[in-house]
Amino acid sequence: MFKWNVGNLLLTVGNNSVVARKYEIRPNVNVVSKWVRRYKAGQLMQGSSPKGNATHVTQQEYAQLVAENRELDKQNAHLKQLLGEKDLEIAILRDLLKKANPHLRIK
Repeated sequence: MFKWNVGNLLLTVGNNSVVARKYEIRPNVNVVSKWVRRYKAGQLMQGSSPKGNATHVTQQEYAQLVAENRELDKQNAHLKQLLGEKDLEIAILRDLLKKANPHLRIK
């Protein structure tokens, strides 16, 4: 992914120095030129791993990831609900505080 991003940005921007600064690499390194050549040739894939091999997931690992994703979605929904309840509680308490102390009202 990193090499793909560098290759893509180098072709888009066209300025090795700018891209090198962005990714904190030396602009005169031959490796970057090799990445650009491989990018142009289609040998760098966007989803490739750092070693250049595509990442493969077994069916069991995929099922586990799907289950984890569902669990995280449930937790996320629960936390959103809690946050909404807390926001409502804070709003109610602020209203009560303003009614009990009219001098705190902002005009």
